[in-house]
Amino acid sequence: MNSLSSFRFTTTSAAIAALFAGALNVFAFAPFGFWQVQIIALALLFYLILQAPSVKSSVLTGWAYGFGWFGCCIYWLYISMHQYGGMPAPIAALAVILLAAFLGLLPALATGLAARFQRGRVIPSWIMLLLVLPALWMFSEWLRGWVFTGFPWAISGYAHTNSPLAGYAPLIGVYGVGWLAALLAACLVLLPNKKFAFPLFIVILAAGLGLKTVSWTTPNGQDISVRLLQGNVPQEIKFDAEQINATLTLYEDMIRAAPADLIATPETALPLLAHQLPADYLPRLAEFSTASNSHLVIGIPISDGPQQYANSVIGITPTPASGTAPKLYRYDKHHLVPFGEFIPLGFRWFVDMMHIPLGDFSRGDALQAPFAVKDQWVLPNICYEDLFGEEIAGQLRASDAAGAPVATLLLNVSNIAWFGDSIALPQHLQISQMRAIETGRPMLRATNTGATAIIGPDGKVLSQLKPFERGVLTASVQGYHGITPYVAIGNVFIVLLAFALLLAAWYLARRTPSSH
Repeated sequence: MNSLSSFRFTTTSAAIAALFAGALNVFAFAPFGFWQVQIIALALLFYLILQAPSVKSSVLTGWAYGFGWFGCCIYWLYISMHQYGGMPAPIAALAVILLAAFLGLLPALATGLAARFQRGRVIPSWIMLLLVLPALWMFSEWLRGWVFTGFPWAISGYAHTNSPLAGYAPLIGVYGVGWLAALLAACLVLLPNKKFAFPLFIVILAAGLGLKTVSWTTPNGQDISVRLLQGNVPQEIKFDAEQINATLTLYEDMIRAAPADLIATPETALPLLAHQLPADYLPRLAEFSTASNSHLVIGIPISDGPQQYANSVIGITPTPASGTAPKLYRYDKHHLVPFGEFIPLGFRWFVDMMHIPLGDFSRGDALQAPFAVKDQWVLPNICYEDLFGEEIAGQLRASDAAGAPVATLLLNVSNIAWFGDSIALPQHLQISQMRAIETGRPMLRATNTGATAIIGPDGKVLSQLKPFERGVLTASVQGYHGITPYVAIGNVFIVLLAFALLLAAWYLARRTPSSH
């Protein structure tokens, strides 16, 4: 380890270096896509942790890295709170800073535990770099996916939808890909000292490229024609009472403009509760559905009682020749956004500073049936929900285990106009790409302002509308069936592997001579 620590950083200089390295992470994700930057930045962080003089220094270094990382990757939350939510600019800026500071505690936990493991021991650098740090890094990201309902935006693995590591996603998911990214970073730190580091680095990348050629799922049935609507309704007028009728007319006209097997609108495309719509509005769409043999998926909030409403999509199916109208399909958003869709205990005062309509939704069921479109099954998810790959995989796995219809297509309906013309749009598209790779299924995206797109089962964007323009994305899409290893086991494997690596590190550290 001594040769790895020939240049010493002070605690302050290490924190500053880590802050800048973390900030550079933004260039690893969409729209920039320089995934190599992430590996280099992580390598610098690991180097700094190896030579940190104390556990406290390691915690500060890890926190600074996380603060820079999250501050640059989620700055766009300021736009939603200030520009559209009406929150005073200083408070909105402070809220983003505090969130980035809070999220930085999880990388700090990883680096602090690594330093605590090292404290009082003379541990070979390869044990720390290959076993301890990548495993703890993975755990910190996995925890971010569910602690306080989770905020897994800009998870390391998302940077690799187009890198060789994408080949591993159908096996170990986005958190496993993040672990491999950390392993590559560890190899970089070891390059000057260990001959095996370079071959290991190459093998990981080469194996990923090889895995990208494997098809884990197979085509199902016939292609369906799809029309994905992008209304481009400005967020500042979306819920304006004087504009609602114009919005209703806009989406009715876009829906009725042409038939398709599946026509999908964005999230809350209809900005009224279902019972507030004109009495003949949905019946007119149902008539069009039957006349054109089109299946409609429409984003709309639905009230189930006083002060009870869900962020939903409804599915309208053509009435068969028998004349018996099929039951209306409904999917309710399950994983809600804190502060935007539900109010955490004790934070009513904070939410009241923003003017967000329908800000306290009811949760849908964790498991919901897909929507039948000819011989395909479409599983919707609403906006933020596609950040939670384990939940989408869980729905597919549960359906398969129960012998129920398993979705062959995924559909994300979103309205991220809340974040303006920012990097949130391409970042969200990249998240959907990872879901397609993990599940081996196409992902359709119908959004208000972008990115409306069709993603293949390999994660490649097949077609996309230009953001912030009104339009319709039309295509023929093939559904896929089959269960990828990740869908079959979720995050269980990578979590158990990380535990096993930490146990192996503890065992090897006990048996390793004090000099190396």
